[in-house]
Amino acid sequence: MSAFDLTGRLALVTGSSRGIGRTLAQGLAEAGATVIVHGRDAATAGRAAEEISASTGVDAHVATFDVGGSAAVDAGLDAIEERHGVPDIVVNNAGIQRRAPLAEFPDADWDDLVRTNLSSAFYVSRRVSRGMIARGSGKLIQIGSVQSLLARPSIAAYGATKGAIAMLTKGLCADLAPHGIQANAIAPGYFATELTQALVDDEQFSAWVRSRTPAGRWGDTSDLVGALVFLSSAASDFVNGQTIYVDGGMTAVV
Repeated sequence: MSAFDLTGRLALVTGSSRGIGRTLAQGLAEAGATVIVHGRDAATAGRAAEEISASTGVDAHVATFDVGGSAAVDAGLDAIEERHGVPDIVVNNAGIQRRAPLAEFPDADWDDLVRTNLSSAFYVSRRVSRGMIARGSGKLIQIGSVQSLLARPSIAAYGATKGAIAMLTKGLCADLAPHGIQANAIAPGYFATELTQALVDDEQFSAWVRSRTPAGRWGDTSDLVGALVFLSSAASDFVNGQTIYVDGGMTAVV
């Protein structure tokens, strides 16, 4: 099992002060990695880092740069590398959702989705890849969605960004695999988080999720940790350009 051990690795998880990202950062720390908790609010990210350190005994640090701007990403990674070195693992998790019928979808919401869900992953991966190339190793993990493959009404724009994440992951593989870097994606199904609580509480929608998912339930954020540790570790050194659907079987059935 030593191939799954992340002791001595440095991991940056964007958007990890709460929700799915918070669980992912916790899981990497439990596997031995030193983690950098990232979020827009320094106080929230700081509390998350303190909790991770206290529960795992592993160092956790904080970063608060804007992942949606290339200059801010470059400056943020410069600071991380100066203090801690080049991350071994980067999880591009930052993301938002906007819902509206296609004919009424606002330009501002489209721009926000592309900036946060897609451009951020490109900017962070581009910047951190330079140090990974020089070192000859690294793990880039994008967080996609079942909407990387499937569509639903009112979220065409969100689905477009998540579909692009799957192709960005393949492109990262094409460019970076010759340098010893693996780029893969995890695509969650329907997960119960604070951001989806309204949907969880909607019994009609929850009944649809349970009936549409062969596992018969919403996902728990802890269900994502195993795939993440695998893709972050030496156990996945010959896995590249892939999207792993952690969805209770939703994308496997009609």
